[in-house]
Amino acid sequence: MTTAPDTKAAPSPRAATKSSLVRGPALRWDTAVGVLLVAVLVVGLGTTEGFGSAENLAFAFNDIAEVAIIALPMTLLVVAGQVDLSVASMLGLGSALTGALWEAGWAFETIVPVVLLGGVAGGLLNGWLVTRVGLPSLAVTIGTLALYRGLASVVLGSDAVTDFPQVYADWAVDTTTVPGTFLTYPVLLFIVLAAVTAVVLHATGPGRSLFAIGSQEEAAYFAGIRVKRIKLLLFVATGLFSAFAGVLFTLRYGSARADNGLGFEMLVIASVLLGGIDFDGGKGTLFGAVAGVLLIGVLKNLLTLNDIANEVQVIVTGLLLVASVLTPRVIAAVVERRHRRAANAPAPQP
Repeated sequence: MTTAPDTKAAPSPRAATKSSLVRGPALRWDTAVGVLLVAVLVVGLGTTEGFGSAENLAFAFNDIAEVAIIALPMTLLVVAGQVDLSVASMLGLGSALTGALWEAGWAFETIVPVVLLGGVAGGLLNGWLVTRVGLPSLAVTIGTLALYRGLASVVLGSDAVTDFPQVYADWAVDTTTVPGTFLTYPVLLFIVLAAVTAVVLHATGPGRSLFAIGSQEEAAYFAGIRVKRIKLLLFVATGLFSAFAGVLFTLRYGSARADNGLGFEMLVIASVLLGGIDFDGGKGTLFGAVAGVLLIGVLKNLLTLNDIANEVQVIVTGLLLVASVLTPRVIAAVVERRHRRAANAPAPQP
């Protein structure tokens, strides 16, 4: 009796290399970012007076609270192979709506749900254009980046609205901390949201589906994953979190302006990519993304304490963004070249 031949193709050297990179250097990259964060903290404590004080740490972490909160759904989105560049503009639109409605005499408790619904609507527009019309997310969100910032200017103009309820303003500033800690309430909220996001991404079926979509979207679809629905929900989440960050930003600075959060999209993307989330999708950990956010925040604070100009800080952020994209690819190319040389090496003589 003959047996059917094994039709399962052996993995190519390139596929094997890619698989080993997912399990090896990708994880080491996440760890390296965490180690670098610890190193920066140690250097800051040893070289900069006041860096380790509770007041400064509260300020440093609270200063990136909005970026950190937006980075959570952005991590899920990039893992799924998508991106949203309109998040900072949605933050500005959320701030403008907050100011306009407050100036119109609305109760703040009513304003917040309305602003959040605006964020959901913006996310739905992005998601609909990507999943139903079939446009690439990069092109769509570059367009809505300009659209939402323009709407913010229409809603509020060039005015600045202030004098928000003190009870809410006090909740958002860095001088109000959780009793017994240097953590502010926005940072505590971020920690809770990050824990929930980590569980969703790494310990649930929907989270594993994101990796499948980012790696092979067509295969994920034929495996029964609701690809379009999941991507739509991810865009809704980024819109929702960005609008909430707009409210938080407004309260922290006590001023609603249409240009609030200008340029924040670069900080969010840099944090996520620096943490090892592959821009092509399918790889990364939330730990890496959180470490990336904290590293950028700590570096920014350390440079500020040393009187480094804001322009230099922007350059540093840009260099980190380039390094986060380039370095893993360079490592992958080097490893793949070594595999090829090993595969082509002559067999040892007996």
